[in-house]
Amino acid sequence: MSTPDDADEPSGVERGPTVTRPKKSSSANKKSAPEASVAEALAAAVGGLDGEGEDRPGQLQMAEAVASALGGSGHLLVQAGTGTGKSLAYLVPAILHATSPERRVVVATATLALQHQLVSRDLPRLADALEPVLGRRPTYAVLKGRHNYLCLDRLHRGVPDDSDDDALFAAPTTVLGKQAKELREWSDDTETGDRDDLPFAVDGRVWRAVSVNGRECVGAAKCSYGQECFAEAARAKAVQSQVVITNHAMLAIHTLDNVPVLPEHDAVVIDEGHELVDRATAAVSSELSGPLVERAVQRSRRLIEADLADRLDFAAEALGIELALRAEGSTSSIRLEEITGSLLLALASVRDTTHAAITALNGAMSSAKDDPEALATSTRARGLLTEIHDVAGALLEMDDEDVVWIDTGDRRAPVLKLAPLSVAGLLRTQLFDTSRVVVTSATLQLGGSFEPVARSFGLPLDGTSSAEGAWTGLDVGSPFDHARQGILYVATRVPPPGRGGTDDAAMEELADLIGAAGGRTLALFSSWRGVEKAEEALGELLPDRLLDRKIVPLDVPVYVQRRGDSVADLVSRFSAHPRSVLLGTLSLWQGVDVPGEACHLVVIDRIPFPRPDDPLVAARSRFAEEHGSNGFTAVSVPRAALLLAQGVGRLIRTSSDRGVVAVLDPRLATSGYGPYLRKSLPPFWFTTDGALVRQSLTRLDELASG
Repeated sequence: MSTPDDADEPSGVERGPTVTRPKKSSSANKKSAPEASVAEALAAAVGGLDGEGEDRPGQLQMAEAVASALGGSGHLLVQAGTGTGKSLAYLVPAILHATSPERRVVVATATLALQHQLVSRDLPRLADALEPVLGRRPTYAVLKGRHNYLCLDRLHRGVPDDSDDDALFAAPTTVLGKQAKELREWSDDTETGDRDDLPFAVDGRVWRAVSVNGRECVGAAKCSYGQECFAEAARAKAVQSQVVITNHAMLAIHTLDNVPVLPEHDAVVIDEGHELVDRATAAVSSELSGPLVERAVQRSRRLIEADLADRLDFAAEALGIELALRAEGSTSSIRLEEITGSLLLALASVRDTTHAAITALNGAMSSAKDDPEALATSTRARGLLTEIHDVAGALLEMDDEDVVWIDTGDRRAPVLKLAPLSVAGLLRTQLFDTSRVVVTSATLQLGGSFEPVARSFGLPLDGTSSAEGAWTGLDVGSPFDHARQGILYVATRVPPPGRGGTDDAAMEELADLIGAAGGRTLALFSSWRGVEKAEEALGELLPDRLLDRKIVPLDVPVYVQRRGDSVADLVSRFSAHPRSVLLGTLSLWQGVDVPGEACHLVVIDRIPFPRPDDPLVAARSRFAEEHGSNGFTAVSVPRAALLLAQGVGRLIRTSSDRGVVAVLDPRLATSGYGPYLRKSLPPFWFTTDGALVRQSLTRLDELASG
């Protein structure tokens, strides 16, 4: 994209294709007279944060670039480091842009934490600050998938179509029964019916018993509780709002699956954009298993002829047996290049019997249209049958654009999964070619360039695509001085990690670093096995290191993440005890925010390359090689760079933070792809001198201890 002002571009700008975007003539795209400039509105927003707001380098630059993109200058990929204030930098121009229903802006996040922050904190304050400036109060809403909302019909009518769920409510003395009772009581007080607003934890089985997905819902017009429906109320509010907050999955369903779950809009802002491809892939992927078909039989048995129910049962059993036979003895996923033989016959049986059951239910529903209870029960059964039928059909029609594998699972029945080889084409045609799009994150540049991420979105790199694909990459930097605030240390004296996991020498290095830091360490591992090995090693090695520094070992608790642990609770305990150590795996690599003296050291056990036997990674790598690229560098290295940058980003969270990121993998310094990975990280001062690093950590600990 070229403009007359190209020569005056600030540093940090990366251009996409050199294409001039034509002016559009539709009234929806005509710019109205501005109510306030972006600078004026942003200043009001920053000034209205009760003293918390402050001018931040890059925030205004980003806000003006977002406003330009929303105005039609082309798509924008904007990297904004931690502390930039990027939420305000896109919310302010979004509100200025959304002056009519045709100009509504959808904001999609990857995590519930950010979604909650936007709706509960940022937007209410922003509305207060901008109302006197704009002469109107900005309107906003949050919209989630229907299954996130309590279904009053299921709650009040019970769940006669699913015996397992019914048992939860019939046994109030069990843990699940108590949760179900609490949920009933909560339903009388909640205004939203939103699962995320629950003041207590609830098991997934309990929530499933009182919620429905889109296919299971009879619709507000046919439901006895349609006027009170929480999901419909959320959608109604979204239709009346200028800014709608949702998640990547909902955006993917709306755009890639062509299911209209979002209100009309002309612009999309995607925060946490480094996760878009993975979240979109998950949203359009599907799965099938014997137990899932059995559940459909349970729901429909009393609604269809006994002979047809028996045929469904047989199809479920046959599918379960076929998958179990293929998964037997395997601990990793099994990719299927094609579906043949007895598995093909089992899938055909599932497809055909579910089709017959759906036809039978359609007839029953026509005669039960005046009976809300019967209609609701039949609709839920038909919804699950339709989902199974469609997945079975898609599996039978798989082609070179699909990846199919058996997930052997962990103490559960094997599952047959189907995912697209790539979502780049779908993202380009269904999202970027139909809306004005802004994508932002702290990590969008890989190897110093936006091109790898742009390629994964399907955006053109060579300037030959239509004007709709024009894009700009902008790095607005960070308010932090990473080179002065932090050190990137690569432990070159330890051997590269092998298939057996992290070497004993790396565990010695880990203990040395934690001892020098006096605790204050977040240690990130790429596997549960790594966490377990570190826990065992530190139990033996760490006490001596701490005693050498005259620190009582008991003063340095080591918190260890377990499967199923609450990440929020772990992080809370870690941040509350400045000398503690937290060992965790992939869920702690992103979103953990522990500024100050509790975290002087972030340790990463190895470069987080994806498993080479991951079916999607293997399929995409082979595709790259078939088209003349190196599969490892085209697929695995960029994915590792994104996750590594997220992990490294846990260290510097404020302008006063100081510390060290230590990577116990010498390949970051010695391999040919090492420079690419390092260019994807914040510009820390780089060293391989372990003695210097330990001295620096000890000085930081002594300063913090007074």
